[in-house]
Amino acid sequence: MKNLQPKKAYDWLLSHSNALFIDVRMEIESLYVGRPPGVVNVPWYEYPDLQPNAARFADAVADEATGKDQPVLLLCRSGQRTLAAGKALEAAGFTNVQHVLHGFEGELDEHFKRSTLSGWRFDGLPWEQM
Repeated sequence: MKNLQPKKAYDWLLSHSNALFIDVRMEIESLYVGRPPGVVNVPWYEYPDLQPNAARFADAVADEATGKDQPVLLLCRSGQRTLAAGKALEAAGFTNVQHVLHGFEGELDEHFKRSTLSGWRFDGLPWEQM
């Protein structure tokens, strides 16, 4: 799995028009916190169980993909869930997996706030909010 800083991930998406861009956050996070335009939501885990199921996740991504060789870019809140999700995809046979370091909101600052130090939103990349 390749690790891409948010701006590099955006540039990578622009140069890989066939890429599948997956938001692994729970649906409510993706809708209400915000998400990049065109991203497909396939949660790594979902409410109420909040337990990941690697096989179910890989199957859901496979349903969205044109094949396991299709380039995939993963995004979550801070870049942590995508590490496990990416490993699950690779274990399931996906061959071209990337993830966005620092995720959509980035790390916590000294005041326990996100989007102040790093992340997709902090870097001013395109996003929308429902």
